[in-house]
Amino acid sequence: MTDDEHRYPIELQISINDFVNCGWKDALEKTTRNGYSAMWQALSNAARIATETGRAEQGKVLWLLADACSMMLAPLSQNEPFKPFAVLRDKRSVIADDFHESDITFLKEIVDAADDNLLKARLADLIWLKGKPRDVAFAIKAIDAYRSIPLDAETWISDGKECWQRALALAQMLGNGAGVRLQEMEVSILNAFDDTAAVNGFFALWLADLLKANRLGRASLALVANKLELLAIGFNSDLELNKARSYFSAAANWFKLASDEDKSVAMTVQVAECWVKEAVSRISSSDSSHAVAASFYENAIQTYRQIPRARRVALRVDERIEQLRVQLSNSGQQSLESMGVIRSPGVDISELIKVARDAVTNKSTMEALQAFTNLHRGASADELRQEVIQRMRKSPLQALFASSTLSRDGRVIAKRPGMSLSGELTEADEIAIRAEMIRDHGILMSIVVQGYLLPALDILVLEHRLSEAAFIDLAFQSPIVPKDRVGLIGKALFAGYERDFITALHILIPQIEHMVRVHLKNSGAQTTNLDINGIENENGMSTLMDHPNAEKVFGKNITFELRALFCDASGPNLRNELAHGLLTEDNCNSIPAIYSWWFALKLVFLAWWNTAHKAKESNVGAGGAA
Repeated sequence: MTDDEHRYPIELQISINDFVNCGWKDALEKTTRNGYSAMWQALSNAARIATETGRAEQGKVLWLLADACSMMLAPLSQNEPFKPFAVLRDKRSVIADDFHESDITFLKEIVDAADDNLLKARLADLIWLKGKPRDVAFAIKAIDAYRSIPLDAETWISDGKECWQRALALAQMLGNGAGVRLQEMEVSILNAFDDTAAVNGFFALWLADLLKANRLGRASLALVANKLELLAIGFNSDLELNKARSYFSAAANWFKLASDEDKSVAMTVQVAECWVKEAVSRISSSDSSHAVAASFYENAIQTYRQIPRARRVALRVDERIEQLRVQLSNSGQQSLESMGVIRSPGVDISELIKVARDAVTNKSTMEALQAFTNLHRGASADELRQEVIQRMRKSPLQALFASSTLSRDGRVIAKRPGMSLSGELTEADEIAIRAEMIRDHGILMSIVVQGYLLPALDILVLEHRLSEAAFIDLAFQSPIVPKDRVGLIGKALFAGYERDFITALHILIPQIEHMVRVHLKNSGAQTTNLDINGIENENGMSTLMDHPNAEKVFGKNITFELRALFCDASGPNLRNELAHGLLTEDNCNSIPAIYSWWFALKLVFLAWWNTAHKAKESNVGAGGAA
């Protein structure tokens, strides 16, 4: 999607002399930063000046060089190693396919004259990728230019990492065609690794990762592991805990590769204890945070759990985990006590209350129930999703940060990753979006319950005396209710009508799970699993709602609300809270509890209403035909 026609005529002829005289070296020498991004900016500025001053041929050369440097290197991709640096809704920056055949022919002429290693590597790699047929000579030129880039910490973060990764990937792709280049690069990386010290920060770790990712250094496994451990111990002594933890973790992996299981486990213990040190440090610091400390204790416990059971007794791992659980619980409680309340301006719902009351006033019982169950249409999953995505893109800073949900006793029960905000939504993005959708659903529930349901329920109870038998009969007539659960669901709906939401919730929630299971089974879905002993167990509601048939059976909106209300830790999670005995009396009378009762009544009533009216329409049609 280049805009060549506004920069230079497509048919404009250029030669190697234009390259020699265009001033590309002077442009690059003026840059104060390293890497392709700085080169692109310098070359594009020079191209703009050349074009504006009437040097069209030299301007085109500079634009081609700038475009080549503008692409982001994805070194592990064989087919698309160059990505656009920017992607917008209707356009993007340059990719390799934007270069014309004549452009590639010109680059072949000038690549040997480009005596800057970064530029030569990019041009040769681009020629190798786009050449028809491919010429291995240009892949070799690219490898040699890439591996000429210094192996030091400063260069590493300015495209050095990607360049060395690309050199290794090309050498492995060529195999014997690359000669001994792969072995030579292995030696270079190991030498650079051996020369690193604590002052180089994470550089030794980055080099070890490069070796590991490319299955190199196999003859030096123990040497690499010992060096990583030595650096980790130094960082740990200096309380540079993030570095220490990273190095201990890498050492554990390398000792494992070297078949030294004892040392690998010992390094894992050190990783866990680094998390503990960080938790203690955060609690005792001037800006202490028990919430952050709790997350560190949780990470320590999770790290200890990675240790094989056969080695836990000797290291007293289970005992240590119990100690950390106590500290985690204490920090969780402290974090709740230290949390403040953020209040937003109140919302005037007086008009909603009037509308709700008018909707059910002076109506027959059936008309009033129909109006009550239709006071709110229910959540629209698509609308909630679109609103969340738009909000996250309008407020990207907020979306970038991950968040955690705490239980009432301070436990972390859900985590929402930050949004990547890239062109295509990732799996982590989808998790963040669903968490925000459930949060918005909670706000919607509050308005619906307080503005519509409770005021209308007051009128409904005042004007209509409905018995438990009436609700049981409604459940019996409703096709959504399994026939062997009619009495239970009828009793639960009646209890909610009587404002006994404690009873309603305790009966209703397991029956809703059973209802979901029955309808999924009827659709042909497998709702059980076999354990390792060959025992068949029923899947819980969370697993049931993730089944592909769920949306086919219940529709997207009802499926979303079932998940949001009953089995997602980002929401009220009523099914799991009830199953584990975590619901208090206040929880059973909360807004999610009241909404859940109304939601169940809506499902049961409307399933009956729609079936009954379809039957009436069918009978009228039959009578007319006769």
